[in-house]
Amino acid sequence: MGNYIFALSEQVRRQPVSYRNRFGIELAGDLYLPADFHSRDDWPALIIGAPYGGVKEQGPGVYANELAQRGFVALTFDASHNGESGGSPRRLSSPELFVEDFHAGVDFLGNQAGIARDAIGVIGICGSGGFGLSAAQVDPRIKAVATVSLYDISRLHAEGFAGSLDEAARRATLQALAEQRWSEFASGRATLGERGAPLQIDADTHPIGREFGEFYSRPRGYHANSSTQFTQTSAQGFMNFPLLDKLQWISPRPLLLIVGEHAHSRFYSEDIYAAASEPKTLLVVPGSNHVDLYDRTDVIPFDQLHAFFHDALQ
Repeated sequence: MGNYIFALSEQVRRQPVSYRNRFGIELAGDLYLPADFHSRDDWPALIIGAPYGGVKEQGPGVYANELAQRGFVALTFDASHNGESGGSPRRLSSPELFVEDFHAGVDFLGNQAGIARDAIGVIGICGSGGFGLSAAQVDPRIKAVATVSLYDISRLHAEGFAGSLDEAARRATLQALAEQRWSEFASGRATLGERGAPLQIDADTHPIGREFGEFYSRPRGYHANSSTQFTQTSAQGFMNFPLLDKLQWISPRPLLLIVGEHAHSRFYSEDIYAAASEPKTLLVVPGSNHVDLYDRTDVIPFDQLHAFFHDALQ
C-alpha cells in the first residue's frame, strides 16, 4: 500500500518481502538494507515489531530506516490478520500468533544470504515489546531484545490498565466475551472493538486516547491499515495466556528497556526491568511521552540502540 510516514534515506534500500509463519499465514514485510549490503556476507539483523494496532509503514519503518544507515539489516512486518498480511477474520489479535510472527521473522532472516544467523536481535515497540520479549523467552536464536514504550497486552486485558479491573468487572468482561462468541458464531462475522485512537478529539477525550489519537488519527502517523481496532473476542486469549512469565529465560542475553519519562505506560517497563534477570538496562528518555518514541527521531535514543545491538550482535 505504501504511504510511509517518513522519507526513506538515500543510504537505504527497501524491498517488499513475504514469508509464512508456523500457522501457514503469509506475512507481508519490508526489508531495509544498507546501501553497501553486497559488500559483505555477515550482516547483523533486527526484527522490528509495530505498536499494537500499528503497521510496518509507521514506527517500525522509522526505526528500520535509521538503523539500516547504521549497519543493520532490518525487517518490519504486519502482524498476522492485520495490515497487508494474511489471515481471516481481519484485525484479529492473538498472543500466540503475534509472538509466532517474531519467530517467523527469525526463520526468514536466518535463511537470507548475507545475514549472520547468530546475529539477530529484536526491537518491539509498544505491544510488540511484550510479543518480542515473549518470543525471546523460548527462542535462543534471538540474541538481544530492546523494547520501546512497552505495553504488556496480556496484563492489560487481564488486569485492566494499571490494575483497574476488579474481580466483578473481570467476571462481567468474561461473560460479555462469552455472549459475543455466541453472537459471532451465529452470524459468521467478527465484531470489532472500539478504536484505541479516537478519530475525533475534544476537551472530553481521555488523555491516553488523546495521545494515541494525535498520532494515529492525524497526518503525523495516519495509515489506512492502522485502525487501532481488533475483534472483540481477541481479548479472551490475552486474558487467559500471560506473555511474560518466563522472563528469566532470556538471560544471559541482554535486554534494553526504553521508555519516556512522562509515558503513561512507564510502569510496564519498570516492572519488567524489576522482574528480568541480568544483563538488563532501563533507559528513561527525558521529557518524552509514550507516543513520542514511535516516530520522533529527535528524541528516540538511536545512539544507545546502535551501541546496544553493536555490542550484543558482534
